[in-house]
Amino acid sequence: MADPELDEPPLPAIIESVIETSSLLEQRKTIPEVTTKSVEKTLLPLVNQIASLVSIPDRPIQTEKGRRAVSRVGRGVRIAVDRFVSVGEAIGDDNPDVRHDMFDACREARAAGAAIEKLCSDMSSSRNSMSGPNERSALVRSARCLLSAVTQVLLLADAIVVKQLLSVKDKVSSSLSRLAGVTNFTEFVKAFGLFGSEMVDLAHATGDRQNDMKDERRRSQMAAARTTLERSTLMLLTGSKTCLRHPDCNSARENRDAVFCQMRRAIDLIHYVVQEGVLGVVDGMNSKTNLHQIAKEEDWDATATASGALQQLDDIVEMTRLTLVGTPCQDRLNEAVEAVSERTQDFTDSAYTSHEHRESILCLCDRLRSAVEQLLRAGINMERQQNEPTSPSEELELSIRNVLDTSRDLRLELQKTSLDQVSDLLKLFKDSSDLIASVKNAAMAVDSDRLEEASMWFQEHVDHVQEVCKILRHVVTNDGLQVASKSAEESCRILGPQILVAAQTSLRYPNSKVAKENFEVFSDGWQTLLSEVEEIIKESADFIRGRAPEKQVYMSLPRPGKHGTTTKPLRASKLDEQEQAKIAKSSLEMKLTTSELQAETDRWSEQVQQTAQSADNPSNPDGDDAPAIDENNDIVKRARNMSSMALSMYQFTRGEGTLKTTQDLFTQAEYFAEEANRLYKVVRQFSYQVPGGPLKKELLDNVDKIPTYVQQVQFTVKNPTVGKAATFTKVDHVISETKSLMDVVSRVVTICFDCAAKYNLDFRGLSPNGRSPARGEDESAAASLDGAKSSGGGGDPNI
Repeated sequence: MADPELDEPPLPAIIESVIETSSLLEQRKTIPEVTTKSVEKTLLPLVNQIASLVSIPDRPIQTEKGRRAVSRVGRGVRIAVDRFVSVGEAIGDDNPDVRHDMFDACREARAAGAAIEKLCSDMSSSRNSMSGPNERSALVRSARCLLSAVTQVLLLADAIVVKQLLSVKDKVSSSLSRLAGVTNFTEFVKAFGLFGSEMVDLAHATGDRQNDMKDERRRSQMAAARTTLERSTLMLLTGSKTCLRHPDCNSARENRDAVFCQMRRAIDLIHYVVQEGVLGVVDGMNSKTNLHQIAKEEDWDATATASGALQQLDDIVEMTRLTLVGTPCQDRLNEAVEAVSERTQDFTDSAYTSHEHRESILCLCDRLRSAVEQLLRAGINMERQQNEPTSPSEELELSIRNVLDTSRDLRLELQKTSLDQVSDLLKLFKDSSDLIASVKNAAMAVDSDRLEEASMWFQEHVDHVQEVCKILRHVVTNDGLQVASKSAEESCRILGPQILVAAQTSLRYPNSKVAKENFEVFSDGWQTLLSEVEEIIKESADFIRGRAPEKQVYMSLPRPGKHGTTTKPLRASKLDEQEQAKIAKSSLEMKLTTSELQAETDRWSEQVQQTAQSADNPSNPDGDDAPAIDENNDIVKRARNMSSMALSMYQFTRGEGTLKTTQDLFTQAEYFAEEANRLYKVVRQFSYQVPGGPLKKELLDNVDKIPTYVQQVQFTVKNPTVGKAATFTKVDHVISETKSLMDVVSRVVTICFDCAAKYNLDFRGLSPNGRSPARGEDESAAASLDGAKSSGGGGDPNI
């Protein structure tokens, strides 16, 4: 009888099948991003299965039990995928808009699941193992392809949900347009009844979507839009009734039109928020909505705030430690300084900024400009003294510190100015009801002079509230508070003057109950808005001062007693199961990239070893010189160090490995960024050997991305957090940014190996300092990295 195992396809054929299976992945390059909690939760079982799969040891499996377990995992993945894609195909049948894309994603997922089953079946046999780099790379590629395809299926299903929500939104928009065109009370009552029922449906749909969103900014924008619609509905009712009762009154029409305008803006914002991050199936809906304008108004650039402009300047200055001060950097520095100066004008031009604060801000802006000019001179001097400088001189380092210190002083001064304005405004909030009462009484008494005076005082109050909201948006860095401040500012700008317009209607028709009711509704809306503003500015002030909500006691801080947070250190914490589940997908993607990088370095070492054996020592079949080859290959060495550290960070997200607490993770991330800096400098040295051409251009384009990602990791790690939610968000960002950095490093290493193979280049003798490191230096660096991996703690690595 023939051995059934002989009918199985050979391993090379399986690998070729995997390469064909991953064609769509190669076109997309990255796994689609998940923006909702429901999709993330649905992916979790598959993520756990893939994580178990790629964690299988490289060495051959000796026991029968272990081989059966591996085969069972592969078969389980394939069965689960088949069931899943059957549901996806059924959804595609019912929705023609996504049918083609859904079928493609399902076909890719099914093929990837089958490839994984074949690989696991081969691993479970006694004849083969997954110890080779080609085999391990095939498994990782199949896992990545499967995760990408399943994510694509879920995102297409989510796009259908979004399409349904947008359909409800379009019904509300149509009803709103009908309301704007009614000319009598009978039509109005009928149209408003339909509008009310559709608004209830929209409230339910947007509430579910808001709770499902992962991104804080998007959730805050959705909440702001829903609040605006809720607050405006009653004003729309009374404004429309007043306009119908007094059709010749321009002020009544202005009231109604202003409410219509605000509600349409809120509906357009809902459209933009739910469509952002969704696949193209919903792109064609509601073509009349000017999404570009909404994006421009609601998603302002980070540098449009003073804190964002200062942060951008700090980022560029910090980057000069790696890239030094070349011509592109000089232009970016000058632009960043101009942006800071422009953003601070909102503080210096404000009528509510004290003379002392205004003078201090102007003085610090001048100091900052002078410090940047000194930095530019230091960079030019260093270039004149050194032909190819690789590290900053002492003069440049001092200039960098001077700029950062001045930037910090300016940021603190802006925060003090904001807090003073907040304090002044809070004292005046109690007078708001008196101001509205003065306006109302003047209108009811048909006293136009008193109304004009009362309106002037009330408008000044509105301007003060609006100004404080604008100032706070410049200094808070929390996405939710930024969105809330902007929404409050816009609502004050629109609603405040409309109270005075409603008062004009009451002045013209003092005996009209409808006009009086309209004024009361607008006044109540203003008081509600004022209560929201009061809560926002209090939370913003607490955020600026570094205060945490009383219930949040879970924290991770770099040092106690800093940033006004705590006076004694708290115990660093682990992630609970729910938090591990939330970042399971991003951590798995980092693990897959790590495995690919490790397989790439193994493949290169194997190739170099074979070349060395055949050329220099054909009598040494065991490859005893391999350690020496790896030791002289600094790119391989740095890449392996980064793979090892990224692996330990991945293990932490699963509650495993040597990193035990969040602080251990953050310290490991610091060492990871430091090693990426070393790799960047080594690859830059190597790039001088590469002849000009497309391959060198691709290498330089990718390696120049490393400093940016390194800086993002460093700043995220150094950012202090207070509270459990903030600490988890920091962990999530660290893992995500580490994954992004690993993706770039993996591409860079692959291109380096391609260059070396094509042009027969030598990696030996390279180092971060542009020379071969002394043995003591190399051992010292290795020891520091080993210490970081084993303890996860330690001191500041002085990155």
